[in-house]
Amino acid sequence: MRVAYLVADPGVPVFGTKGASVHVQEVVRAFRSRGDDVTVYATRLGDHVPSDLADVRVVVQRVRGAGAQQRERGIRDAVDALTVAIVADGCDLVYERFSLFSAGAADVADALGVPVVLEVNAPLVEEQRRHRELIDERAAVALAGRALQRADVAACVSEPVAAWARDHGASRPLVAPNGVNTDRVRPPLVRRADDVPPTVGFVGTLKPWHGVDVLVDAMAELARRGRRARLLIVGDGPQRAELEGQAKSLGVDAEFTGAVAPEDVPAVLQRLDIGVAPYRAADDYFSPLKVSEYLAAGLPVVGSRVGQVPDLVRHGQSGLLTTPGDARALADALQTLVDDAALCRRMADQARQQAVAEHGWGGVLARILSGMPTAVAA
Repeated sequence: MRVAYLVADPGVPVFGTKGASVHVQEVVRAFRSRGDDVTVYATRLGDHVPSDLADVRVVVQRVRGAGAQQRERGIRDAVDALTVAIVADGCDLVYERFSLFSAGAADVADALGVPVVLEVNAPLVEEQRRHRELIDERAAVALAGRALQRADVAACVSEPVAAWARDHGASRPLVAPNGVNTDRVRPPLVRRADDVPPTVGFVGTLKPWHGVDVLVDAMAELARRGRRARLLIVGDGPQRAELEGQAKSLGVDAEFTGAVAPEDVPAVLQRLDIGVAPYRAADDYFSPLKVSEYLAAGLPVVGSRVGQVPDLVRHGQSGLLTTPGDARALADALQTLVDDAALCRRMADQARQQAVAEHGWGGVLARILSGMPTAVAA
């Protein structure tokens, strides 16, 4: 099957380092593992091309224009050009990552008569209005409605996103949380000895809502209690300098790696003994890739009771849940694992088993395609 994968969001380079780019790459891998031929049509390429995806054909139409208004118009123009390219190339299925100011898959479907999957990762209109700048909201809403109404399957990463999609025109949105590549992300062959201090880690963009400052405070509290543990922060972002200063001032034994290419993340995860998702209280619609990766790497996960984290982390089995923004509660959970190596190992094994059984990208894609015609879903 020929799949046209449309990624119109200029904030999501196909071969970037952040979670959205990883998501794009894993969907490509999942299609290719079925034997499908995938061409990606995007507004940004990125420069971290994994070796196994170097042969993927990517058609790029950059967004032109400076300033919010020109950028919005530029996205629409880029989508028009990418749509023309898809129609000229032909496809059997168009799969679009939902983006502001794009109903490109709907236009392709009208032109070619092919089915459409629309992958919806966030309520983008509200998100843009609240956190950034949205000039032509009327056009954004209208295009979102057309994209959602025309989709044969609107695949949403969470129930709140599905509710939003339904309110904006999707007839029967399907919930399909983010997954993980359990072949690429694996536990280490040899785990640390019980007398070696564990490494506690965070992988992701260093932004305030991720709560990494809470994790640094929790590590300082652990040290005050006489517990030995190292902190590894993997990623970059606007808070990096501030977090490095915080760790230094508190005397936390911390290493900051900076941004890491997606193909290098599996090796970095093998350096960890505990994975942390210390989110502050925030919007509850997200489906965190990092948690699935922690599970697949065989890491007990300590995560905040926020968003979809409680659906992924089974308290007392594959990890522990804590109060968002509470450094002492986070320190308590970490201490439980630091003090009990046997418990840590049991949770690690359960985490890996859960990831393999429930969160593989192949299963996620199969669920998404289950609502399509038999010839497509097979």
